[in-house]
Amino acid sequence: MIEILRNRRSIRKYTNQPVEKEKTEILKEAVLRSPSSKNINPWEFIFLTNPGTIQKLKDCKPHGTTPLATAPLAVVICADETKNDVWIEDCSIASILLQLTAQTLELGSCWIQIRNRQHSETISSEKYIQKLLDIPENFRVLSIVTIGYPANKRSGKPFAELQFEKIRTNRF
Repeated sequence: MIEILRNRRSIRKYTNQPVEKEKTEILKEAVLRSPSSKNINPWEFIFLTNPGTIQKLKDCKPHGTTPLATAPLAVVICADETKNDVWIEDCSIASILLQLTAQTLELGSCWIQIRNRQHSETISSEKYIQKLLDIPENFRVLSIVTIGYPANKRSGKPFAELQFEKIRTNRF
């Protein structure tokens, strides 16, 4: 596991090679195995492979959507907020497990934050995505994770750059 973490980097540009069905099925299994508070599983996952729809997602907010320009796969992570008050945590765990699983499959990924972001002055990014993908009103959208084959090889962060000053022992 530590090697996966050592090598993982956010990928913002992908090749045009599609993600194989077998790998997509493993990614689906990974998110469904994600832990959830009280095993309520409020999350839902929308796996998008249609290039036109993925391109429309780019318009969900003015900045930070560059990875959608080339991603062959995008996963919208949302949850029924009426099922669990910790849906944000549950969806966050699922998002990172999706990214780590992608890394084990030699795929790149990038988290795109949606919750608390704006499409425009009057429409949130969540509302834009809800309308685009017919997501019910009681569902909240936390993130989009893009997945694909990296266009460029990125090395993991060097050990010397880790912020060990942020580690405390026994008290702050």
